[in-house]
Amino acid sequence: MAIWIVLPILALLMFDLGLTLRFEDFGRVVTRPWPIVIALFGQLVLLPLIALGLAMAFKLTPVFFIGLILIACCPGGSSSNVFSKLAKGDVALSVTLTALSSIITLFTIPVIMGVATRLVGESVGISLPIGNLIKQNLVMMLVPVLLGIGLHYAWPKGAEKTDKVLSKLAFPLLLVLITIFYIQHHKTILDNIGILGFCVTALIIVAITCSSLLSRLVRTDSAQRRTVVIEVGMQNAAQAIAIASSPFIFANEEMAIPAILYSLMMNIVLLIYVGVVRRRN
Repeated sequence: MAIWIVLPILALLMFDLGLTLRFEDFGRVVTRPWPIVIALFGQLVLLPLIALGLAMAFKLTPVFFIGLILIACCPGGSSSNVFSKLAKGDVALSVTLTALSSIITLFTIPVIMGVATRLVGESVGISLPIGNLIKQNLVMMLVPVLLGIGLHYAWPKGAEKTDKVLSKLAFPLLLVLITIFYIQHHKTILDNIGILGFCVTALIIVAITCSSLLSRLVRTDSAQRRTVVIEVGMQNAAQAIAIASSPFIFANEEMAIPAILYSLMMNIVLLIYVGVVRRRN
């Protein structure tokens, strides 16, 4: 049941991302390469590696092991732009990073999840139909983004009005999705919330700490550094849930539980981070 709710939510979020994109956003790769390189390294390389280490350290079951790697290798969440604005970060940089990670992960997710599945999944009967994963990501991620970009250039005023509505719906829709999953799997969540809650919280904190340190090493300014921290910490939980529960891919709703917990903890941790930053300023 939940998959038929999460897929439209994911498509709407990606469509809304497309509405906010300009072709010149991608030009920042040339004009401001270091913040982008650090953020993408933190999100696409560092986060999955930290997740792998934590999953092994805590001896997670294969389902939760794969679920933790899955949320770690997903792109940035659409709410990161709002968080960057609240933290007085570089919002234009945030939009660029979310777009780039959404495109790049179309190619990296199949590779990383293929490795994770072979590592712990095949021994317990969990397999990854890579072709179906690629097809679903193209349909639910790339196509809505392209449609959003097309609407923006064809009808700018309409795109702006649509974005105002969809951007306000993003977080409530995610809460609805989390609530549905909790009702369906509350016993499993409560039985594992201790170890999984600590694991996903550690993943977020270690990742954003490392990304902040790396940003300082390459001497990004404070606004860029705040944006990098938020981008690395905020993942597209809807995509992870869609991949885990999709009948065409893993068809395992329990695998989505790490993403559910991550989505809760990333908002708590990053809201605290934004509060600290605003108080300092």
